[in-house]
Amino acid sequence: MRSVLRTMSLAVAITAMMGATASVAEAAAGRANAQKAIPLTHDELYRLYSQKSWIWKAGAGYFSVRQRRFTAWSKENGRPSYGVGRWFITGPGKLCFKADWHAKDGSAPATTCFSHRRQGSLILQKREPNGEWYVFKNVPAKPDDEFAKLRRGNYVSARLNRIEAGLGKVE
Repeated sequence: MRSVLRTMSLAVAITAMMGATASVAEAAAGRANAQKAIPLTHDELYRLYSQKSWIWKAGAGYFSVRQRRFTAWSKENGRPSYGVGRWFITGPGKLCFKADWHAKDGSAPATTCFSHRRQGSLILQKREPNGEWYVFKNVPAKPDDEFAKLRRGNYVSARLNRIEAGLGKVE
């Protein structure tokens, strides 16, 4: 039980680092009003994430179109782990991914959701349920936008396979 709780804490820490933004983006959010912004459509979210990897400080997650599979790896705090699950769009502007995260001391499920809204040429994002709105993408896009961390292609599988092999078969 203790190892599962530790793993769940790890999964929460991993998903907490996603969506972290630079102070420039937070300052830009000050000129945006999320309450007046319009949620992105299902199609807009699908195009934004499908077949892309979200590169994090200590890992990455991949949004495959095939069966909407979500895979990820992390080495947060030097501890390797990987997640396998699905990504889905739950409503206007809301994207979620649910994965079973595996680490040396066990595995645990975690679901992470982000809301997205458009205000003029800005796309705003916030982690649900208690995150703060920030500018996800400027138009034109800026190098420090969180959007810049989304890259077309699978930057996850090779590292995930190495971490899985290194951990052995985790139940």
